[in-house]
Amino acid sequence: MSKAIVSREQDYSQWYNELVIKAGLADYSAVKGCMVIKPYGFAIWERMQRALDDMFKNTGHSNAYFPLFIPKSFFSKEAAHVEGFAKECAVVTHYRLKNSPEGIVVDETAKLEEELIIRPTSETIIWNTYRGWIQSYRDLPLLINQWANVVRWEMRTRLFLRTTEFLWQEGHTAHATSQEAVEETLRILDIYTEFAEKWMSMPVVKGVKTANERFAGAVDTYCIEALMQDGKALQAGTSHFLGQNFAKAFDVKFLNKEGKSELVWATSWGVSTRLVGALIMTHSDDDGLVLPPMLAPHEVIIVPIYRDEEQLKKIMEVVSQINSELTKQGIRVKIDADDKHSPGWKFAEYELKGVPVRLAIGPKDLEKGTVEVYRRDLKQKQFVPQDGIAPHVKNLLSQIQQSLYNKALAFREQSTVKVDDYTTFKEVLDKKGGFVLAHWDGTTETEEKIKEETKATIRCIPMDNQQEEGNCIYSGKPSKQRVIFAKAY
Repeated sequence: MSKAIVSREQDYSQWYNELVIKAGLADYSAVKGCMVIKPYGFAIWERMQRALDDMFKNTGHSNAYFPLFIPKSFFSKEAAHVEGFAKECAVVTHYRLKNSPEGIVVDETAKLEEELIIRPTSETIIWNTYRGWIQSYRDLPLLINQWANVVRWEMRTRLFLRTTEFLWQEGHTAHATSQEAVEETLRILDIYTEFAEKWMSMPVVKGVKTANERFAGAVDTYCIEALMQDGKALQAGTSHFLGQNFAKAFDVKFLNKEGKSELVWATSWGVSTRLVGALIMTHSDDDGLVLPPMLAPHEVIIVPIYRDEEQLKKIMEVVSQINSELTKQGIRVKIDADDKHSPGWKFAEYELKGVPVRLAIGPKDLEKGTVEVYRRDLKQKQFVPQDGIAPHVKNLLSQIQQSLYNKALAFREQSTVKVDDYTTFKEVLDKKGGFVLAHWDGTTETEEKIKEETKATIRCIPMDNQQEEGNCIYSGKPSKQRVIFAKAY
């Protein structure tokens, strides 16, 4: 099968879908709206998972696991929360099947006394549990994270970006004071920012969501927003200050140092496998994936080029030495020495899979004592002496990691514009998209009107926003700052 994919300019959506499939990241499943994550795609997710898990644990968090099923009554205890998720919930009503002349059917006598919701998120089941774990200020803060799957029933899905079932982590913490909870919310936002920019090489804007866009049941929702190559925004992570809403709903109290009973303060936060989609759309090109070295399953692929077994034996002596040197540097290496495919096929395959650096060694390289080094992001080839190849490659990988970030940042800056009137606002969104900085009057009514007419939403109010007198592009009412509008995934 041809590895060629449609170009981004020709059809960005089709380019993305074809790339996910042909690069071996994921596949469609027999269950509508759900995906199969293939080993190469899961290896990227595992790299993300390990990095984030270390960052959480280094800031005092522990992992736990809570049930997939949540009693329906739990959702009715926090009105805003249930309203936010009611249309996305999958419901379990029976617990048994039986044989019939028509085949396997649901046993109508095995109806549950109370329906169970397959978790769309775990606040309710976790806060019901925390009630038994928290009695005193000595039990706080409680800093828990879980790696899990969730289900949110989706009508329109896209691999990694929006699926009915997806993988994520969700943190849920309890604190003695509002200040501590807010500090935790912002600490996690900083972790997400560091991960996105350092590991993913993806620049993000930290901000706070409007009341209309915040998480159901939260007091404030903070987010990181990234810009994809097609000019659409992608919410890459959220961290929520929940106030005492869930503590009130589930009666979670503690005795303070003075022996007085108080409600605890809460946060929740999460990122999901949509980060794999973000990674693809931030860096990849018409020839395939472009992966930041820190998240690539293989940072280096080594391809021996040979005609016969005798040549292969001599080349593999050098390859083995280079592999040893690279591995000692902590570099993840794969050697592809089989004869199932030609070198040209392998070059195209690993370019499609986004391996950051490719090393090729043939008979001429043995004579000259060189290695052909191919840099995936810039598609540049050079010949480097075999002696000292390991430090050269290690330095090259660092360059690629930083270069990808710089390129994405430059694109975002070029795609961020200020507008002061509604006509220009619509023209910019229609022609090129991107982040549009504009004044907004602060009302939900105006926000919804703009969304209805342009499909653009307020992605966030940047946390480092400068105060600036102006007038709302839609209503003309006074405004003290610009917000970020964009069409989004």
